[in-house]
Amino acid sequence: MSGQFEAVVEVDRPVEEVFAYLADGRNDPQFSPRVLRIDRTPDGPTAVGTVFRSTVKDAGMKSSREFRITEFEAPVKLRWAEVSKNSVTASEGGYDLEALGEERTRVRIFNVLEGHGLGKLLVGVALGAARKDAPAFGARIKAAAESAIAQK
Repeated sequence: MSGQFEAVVEVDRPVEEVFAYLADGRNDPQFSPRVLRIDRTPDGPTAVGTVFRSTVKDAGMKSSREFRITEFEAPVKLRWAEVSKNSVTASEGGYDLEALGEERTRVRIFNVLEGHGLGKLLVGVALGAARKDAPAFGARIKAAAESAIAQK
């Protein structure tokens, strides 16, 4: 079983700056409390092939995650695929951004969750939790981006 969750939010900052903020996955802990640590390989700007390795805590359990950037179209589209071997993974995820004037950006985030082994029994619970949290997740992205990106 697999399924998708998504959130859409409007950020009061220019699309180029919001994209740059979100493309640097090292910012994820600012809006995703489950991310305890995250690193980027290779060092340098995010591009297709960049890998983000993180330690996350879900349901009280720590796990290691590894995501590879699969598409990078600044400033409108970013895609990733989880390549780590966990019971529930994000087989595909991404951001779609749209400029709403010069100082406002619509951001859509989504992840397709997939269960593996025992995770096939858990993916429904994980999806339910992610879908329930999606509006709050979007709000956290908005707040973090607006806090990190100086207003002009």
